[in-house]
Amino acid sequence: MEITAIIIDDELKARNVLQNILQENFPEVKILAQADDVPEGVLAIRKNQPQLVFLDIEMPGYNGFQLLDFFGNINFNIIFTTAYSEYALQAFQVSAIDYLLKPIQIEQLKNAIEKFKNGPIAQQEERIDTLKQNLGQDGIKKLALPVASGLRFIKVDDIVYLKADGSYTNFVLENEKLLISKKLKDFEDLLSNNPNFYRPHRSYLINIHKVKEFNKGDGGYIIMDNNDEVGVSRELKEETLKRLGVQ
Repeated sequence: MEITAIIIDDELKARNVLQNILQENFPEVKILAQADDVPEGVLAIRKNQPQLVFLDIEMPGYNGFQLLDFFGNINFNIIFTTAYSEYALQAFQVSAIDYLLKPIQIEQLKNAIEKFKNGPIAQQEERIDTLKQNLGQDGIKKLALPVASGLRFIKVDDIVYLKADGSYTNFVLENEKLLISKKLKDFEDLLSNNPNFYRPHRSYLINIHKVKEFNKGDGGYIIMDNNDEVGVSRELKEETLKRLGVQ
């Protein structure tokens, strides 16, 4: 299976390194052109009609995200190349966006190419819009959740609480519930930089802003805004009270 591709990066060395890695390890990827900024990249995409674009984010003039503004219909797939910090990489993960972290590693590149081979990236514009929101100064704003039909994008502020269900997680939102095929620990890690989320029990991750009251009976439990009761581990009772601001 031949994959036609273009590399867009303002650093010549970075472009050549990526192209050399591809040529030596993934001969099925045919590089049609290189470009050193977004305007040149737009022209190269329109001329060559690639299946895949390796796109740097931080470039002078226009950044990588702004490339999409030049196209009414995105009929190519994007793998971002980035030197972002570990914190910012959470934004890529929760937005379900493929990325390569510089300096690029062969195994990382292999995974991205295999993922592309298994099927074009669906809902790409919505994924990238979610990523742009999540890269803002206020932290993670939306999550891309895998559902049977593809991806479901939800606002983090709409989460009331999450409940573990084996290898699945129940998302309890303000107006609906979703069963997602990932463990609760995965979402605890993804939301670890958001101070509004707290795990008072091994089975629950709650949005503190959605807590209605703390009931001290039966060892203590939390009542959420939707009137659902959430358990509190005995060993975490005092810490939970502090996190909720209960004296």
